[in-house]
This record gives sequence, structure tokens and C-alpha cells, in this order.
Amino acid sequence: MAETELRRRLVEEEKASESEGEKYMRVNESETDDKPTVNDDIAKTIGQDKPPDALDQALSGLPPRWKNWVIRGIFTWLMIGGFCLIIYGGPLALMITTFLVQVKCFAEIINIGYAVYKMDNLPWFRSLSWYFLVASNYFFYGESLVEQFGVVINRVDFLPFLVRYHRLISFAMYIIGFVWFVLSLVKKYYLRQFSLFAWTHVALLCVVTQSYLIVQNMFQGLIWFIIPIMMVIINDVMAYVFGFFMGRTPLIKLSPKKTWEGFIGGGLATVVMSLGLSYIMCQVPYFVCPIEYSTELERMTMSCEPSALFRPQEYALPQTFTTWRRILYMKETVTFYPFFIHCFFMSLFASIIGPFGGFFASGFKRAFKIKDFGDMIPGHGGIMDRFDCQFLMATFVNVYIHSFINIPTPGKLLQQVFMLRPDEQLELFHSLEDSLLARGILQPPA
Repeated sequence: MAETELRRRLVEEEKASESEGEKYMRVNESETDDKPTVNDDIAKTIGQDKPPDALDQALSGLPPRWKNWVIRGIFTWLMIGGFCLIIYGGPLALMITTFLVQVKCFAEIINIGYAVYKMDNLPWFRSLSWYFLVASNYFFYGESLVEQFGVVINRVDFLPFLVRYHRLISFAMYIIGFVWFVLSLVKKYYLRQFSLFAWTHVALLCVVTQSYLIVQNMFQGLIWFIIPIMMVIINDVMAYVFGFFMGRTPLIKLSPKKTWEGFIGGGLATVVMSLGLSYIMCQVPYFVCPIEYSTELERMTMSCEPSALFRPQEYALPQTFTTWRRILYMKETVTFYPFFIHCFFMSLFASIIGPFGGFFASGFKRAFKIKDFGDMIPGHGGIMDRFDCQFLMATFVNVYIHSFINIPTPGKLLQQVFMLRPDEQLELFHSLEDSLLARGILQPPA
């Protein structure tokens, strides 16, 4: 009897240990299913930079280093040429291009998240990310329309309602997405779903907000849009050229190919070339005039009397320089465009701080074992690979304009006045009339 009882206990203990082991394995499998996966499959999923077969075959005789240099150079000039054509197309073409670039950058960032967290079995979650993109664009671009085209909006019956409750509608759209997310949660994928929710919001912050600021800069005058973009392009190209031919000293571990020689050479070239480009653009009203809606012409216009910022001004020099210039029979003052001063500080930011946007992107890509954000541009990678520094620059320029440049103009004030109710406009008119009469600027009626 004792022996039989002993055998029964041993069998029960074995079964108990097996069930505990199976339970532990199930828990482990469940935890593993909910964790991100970082491996070489991510690069295959999103695609990596690869030159076209025809071009690759045509340059097959070159060493890999020089082949990459040639391919990168060809597509750099193609992009610059395309950018010039878009500028020629005018503000609307630039705004549409900014929007399309924003959407593509968002797609590249989100696709990495999907590859990492593998949410293919939750198809609605991908739709939710794009819904948040639509809601964000409705809010930001709606703000721009209200600010810049208030006169036009008030002429259409239903639009004033959308303007008055724009932020409420935008908030309601976000809340719908938020509730949609909560209802879509699946117990097995909590960690992945919340991680991608955060991923989506960071992507919106980095891409949608910055593209909104780019459009805002554009309305101040195309020069505030073109010069910062060209600064980043010049810095990127010249840093690559200086680093390619002279680079010896590594700059930062995040980007092993970046060198001090490229960083310094690119910075100096950016300052000099930006000032040269500014000199040309300051002489063209098309570039320096703010983009405003004309009620008379019923379209956007860029014709104006350039402000003092874009007209040559004389500046006195310190006494030491004045003495030497007098000895050399030179003029004691110097004349240049005031915009040069702002251009100088913006070029310093583009040269010193701007590259850190690229370093940040390099660290992000290394974290997920990928070389590029995509494979859209041969020799460069994805769209985000080319705009990682542009978004940082756009934010700085917007802050700079609002801190040192932005002054209310009659056109901007009128846009705000036309948004008021008729009785409020009349009250403002009488207040302004009384003020002008009191100061003697306006003569009382006879």
C-alpha cells in the first residue's frame, strides 16, 4: 500500500510540474508576442537605398565610394532643379509640395513602427494613425486659413461657422480618435498598441507641427522659406564634399562618416554662400514681399514696397576701422541689406545646430538597425533622410521671425478686423476715428 501511494504522489508531482511549465511557457510566449522586434527584417520591410539597375550598371567600373558619390551628386542636382521649378510655380505649388513631403515623412516614420511592432493582425490600427494625421492637419492648416484668408472665408455662408468653432471641431476629431484607440485595445497587444500610439504622436509632433511652421514662414515672404531650406542643403552638400576629400577626424560616433573637416568646411561655406544668395534675392520683390490676399484682385499677391529690411542701409563702423578706411581713401561707412544680419545668424544655426537633426535621425536609425528611412531617392534614401534637419531649421526660423522680425502690418490687421461681427467692426471704426481726431491726424468734418 505504501509503495502504491508513493507512486501515485510521484505521478501527481510530475503532472503538476508539467502544468506549471506549460503555464510558464504560455506566459513567456504571451510576453514575447507583445514586445517589439528589432532585427534585419525591418530594413527589408521598409526598403533601403539602392541605385537604379541601369545607373548601377553604367557606373560599375567605378569604386563603390566614387559610385556612391556620383549617384548622390546626380540626384542632389535633380532635387535642387525640381525645387527651383516648384518655386517658379508660386506659393500654392510650394504649399502643396510641403504637404506631400509631410505625408511621405509621416508614412516613413510610421512604417518603421509597424515593422518593429508587427501590427499586421490589427488592420484598424494603421487606419487610426492616418486618422490622427488628418485631424492634425485639419487643425493646423485650418489655423493658417483663418489667419490668412479671413476675408474670403466670411463671404461664404457656412465657413464662418467652421471658423468660429474650428478648435472645438478639431478637439472633437481628436477625441473620436482617442476613443477609437481605447475601444481597439486587445489584451494580448497592450504594450505594442500603446507604444505605437506614442510613436504616432511623436511623428505628428516632428512632422505635422514643423510643416505648419514652414507654411507660416512662407507667408512672411518666400525668402524666409527658401533661404533656410537652401542653408540646410548647402551645409549638407558642402559638408559631404569637404568630408569626402579632406575628412580625417571623426566627429561623432552616431555618424561615423561625419568628420570635423566636413563640419567646419560645410559651416563656413554655408555662411558665405547664404549671404551671396540673400544678396540676389533681396533685390527681387517676388521673394521679399509677404504673401497676402488682395480683396481687389481676389487672389494671393506678392507685390509690395520692400520693407527697410530688404533695402540697402548705411552703417557706421568703429573708430579704428573708420581711420584705416579714411587712410585708404575708402568710404567711412558700409552699405548692405539689413537682412544680411539675420541671414548670418540663421546660417550659424544651420551650420552648428542644424546637423544635430541629422545626428538624431542617425541614432534613431541605428536603434532599429536600418541605414535609411526608405528607398525613394537613390543615393540619399527616403524623404525623411533629406528633411531631418529641415524641420529643426523651420522651427528656429519661425521662432526667430516672431522674436525679432514679425511686426503687425495693415494687411494682417485687416484680416483680423474682417473676422469680427459687423457691430464690432463699427465699434472699432468709431474708436479709431476718435483716436485719429484727438491726435490731429484726421481733420473733423466741416
